[in-house]
Amino acid sequence: MKNFVVKTIANAGALAVAVWLLDKITLTGDSTGKKIGTLIVVALVFGLVNFLVKPIVKVLTFPLFILTLGLITLVVNALMLLLTSWLADKLDLSFHVEGFWTAVVGGLIISVVSWALNVVLPDDKD
Repeated sequence: MKNFVVKTIANAGALAVAVWLLDKITLTGDSTGKKIGTLIVVALVFGLVNFLVKPIVKVLTFPLFILTLGLITLVVNALMLLLTSWLADKLDLSFHVEGFWTAVVGGLIISVVSWALNVVLPDDKD
């Protein structure tokens, strides 16, 4: 359970950095508390998308992974971020990603920041 919480916090932090750096990834809310709550829920949705959908997409696009030497990962991450944005809209969350190229850059930022936060944050593998 601790590992799940750490990964969710890391995803929320990574999403916050992407929102802060990119104008076309938006998070709106009345207060800071509401924005933090929205970020945590979006991080949960993002984690669920990455857990359920991403492996299926990776299996279906495996030949492209080999052909592009793994660069298709940027596209897959962008699609997962766009899917998260779409689901957030359906769940009436105030998180939006505008455009494919914004999603590519956002996915790259989220991957790097999430990796760094997972290195720094405590992890219980028991």
